Amino acid sequence: MTSISILIMTACMTGTRSACINAATLALADAGIPMRDIVTSCSAGYLCSTPLLDLNYIEDSAGGADVTVGILAKMDKVTLLQMDAKLPMDTFETVMDLATEGCKAIATYIREVLLENTKQLECQRG
Repeated sequence: MTSISILIMTACMTGTRSACINAATLALADAGIPMRDIVTSCSAGYLCSTPLLDLNYIEDSAGGADVTVGILAKMDKVTLLQMDAKLPMDTFETVMDLATEGCKAIATYIREVLLENTKQLECQRG
């Protein structure tokens, strides 16, 4: 899978803000820019008493809380936290944990694809 394919997949899965963060990380890593860790982003929401990962347009438009999280995946540090509505603390923690797990899954996927692309480049160069 190419870097462009990852950008498209990320935009479809995470919304524009998160997609931009994930795309910037991918572009820097693909360009060989040294980084301590990659930054990934994902959103989660709370609708009808249910935590949801990566809300679609209809779910997002329904008026529930929406939490966007960005993390340094290996360092487990939050770099972005935005919430569009108030939530009780215990519910907020559940939704934030869900978004964080989404970020970690995206980070794992991005690392796998970058490694695969690096191996392909190495084989092509001999």
